[in-house]
Amino acid sequence: MIPDLKANEVWFLTGSQDLYGEDTLRQVAEQSQDVVDQLNASSDIPVTIVWKPVVKDSEAIRRAMIDANSAENVVGVIAWMHTFSPAKMWIRGLDALAKPFLHLHTQANVELPWAEIDFDFMNLNQAAHGDREFGYIAGRMNIPRKTVVGHVSNPAVAVQVGTWTRAASGAAAVRNLKLARFGDNMRNVAVTEGDKTEAEIRFGVSVNTWGVNELVERVDAASESDVDDLIAVYLEAYDVVPELKPDGARHESLRYGAKIELGLRSFLEEGGFSAFTTNFEDLGGLRQLPGLAVQRLMADGYGFGGEGDWKTSVLIRAAKVMGAGLPGGASLMEDYTYNLVPGEESILGAHMLEICPSLTTKKPSLEIHALGIGGREDPVRLVFDTDAGAGVVVALSDMRDRFRLTANVVEVIDLPAPLPHLPVARAVWKPAPDLATSATAWITAGAAHHTVLSTAVGIEAWEDFAEITRTELLIIDENTTKRGFANDVKWNAAYYRLAQGI
Repeated sequence: MIPDLKANEVWFLTGSQDLYGEDTLRQVAEQSQDVVDQLNASSDIPVTIVWKPVVKDSEAIRRAMIDANSAENVVGVIAWMHTFSPAKMWIRGLDALAKPFLHLHTQANVELPWAEIDFDFMNLNQAAHGDREFGYIAGRMNIPRKTVVGHVSNPAVAVQVGTWTRAASGAAAVRNLKLARFGDNMRNVAVTEGDKTEAEIRFGVSVNTWGVNELVERVDAASESDVDDLIAVYLEAYDVVPELKPDGARHESLRYGAKIELGLRSFLEEGGFSAFTTNFEDLGGLRQLPGLAVQRLMADGYGFGGEGDWKTSVLIRAAKVMGAGLPGGASLMEDYTYNLVPGEESILGAHMLEICPSLTTKKPSLEIHALGIGGREDPVRLVFDTDAGAGVVVALSDMRDRFRLTANVVEVIDLPAPLPHLPVARAVWKPAPDLATSATAWITAGAAHHTVLSTAVGIEAWEDFAEITRTELLIIDENTTKRGFANDVKWNAAYYRLAQGI
């Protein structure tokens, strides 16, 4: 389920015009191909950059954009104005483009050859003002885009381009996402609600509901031999507590947990779903609340939301795709409780069962414990501590007239002390700029309590994702102040209301 992003393509378009003659245009093509080769040589760019012939007129540009729209494996387009490409030529093409767009402001040479510069050199190397001409028309047309400035030999340029290609891949995954809700969302909880029709218009995701007992039929149909095979996987991958092992007193509970995984997988695979939700208030004939199965499916790249929270499930799927191949992971998370000791303020995050093991490089423990929610048998689950390191906590909220992403830069820390009586996976983090400012800003934003903790991709990827999907984004980081953030919320409300028109 976690894709190989190399299969995704980003097309590279180089702008010029017939005015310069064949010799100049041949050099433009050669130099733009070299730029593409350097981008593809970077380990920071996970997709395949595909060079396209230099475009010199309005129809060629329009056709290239339409072809990019039609190619299913194309997740975005990069444009560079090597010479001077009159921007009115780009109007029809930009108007037709439906894929994410990046404007690369670069040039062929790093250092100017001062002693050799003549007018032929100036004719050939005009990106300094050619890209400004292009930027004007993109700005006038209000084209969502990322602008990256610098020579491609600069690693910082490749990092920015690579991050954008990850965001474009995440957006593409969401546009084609089918999400299965098993039952409805939790009763009386506000943040799990949302406009599913608007979500399909805005993001492309298809969100629909199936009765839980349709899943139960798959669970009950799981064969004993398949369960045996999956138990062998568990025994190899995790530290299984003695009572759950084949000769243990509660081994049958693990076998039923394996049946839930087998049933879930078959349902999701056959339906083409890459995200799902469950709800402990709507378990039908399930004997356990899904824990282990959900954790393992998330680790394989599925999106998931607890209590029917499909918006968080969408975000997790996007985070999984954006972070493909990177160290770290992404998981459902919930701010549970605080450590408010002055100078040591931090947040303990967890959930009932469903924290993804991609957040740790250690071997999780497979355990069984009572759960005072759901009214079912004790569920099996993986227990572990999240690895320390940089992270981002992100939430998606339905604000009635728009969706809002809120993202907080955090530092995940090692547990300050053991948690021997908390039998769930967990994380502890320090939010930027500090807990009081972070929590004030989060609450001011009306951000959800269900979140995604991402340790694979950072804040820039979420900025790019928000720009690509035209979604409001509020960032809480080291530069955030309470007053400034409150003003951002007010200004955003005015902007997005005006941007929608009458």
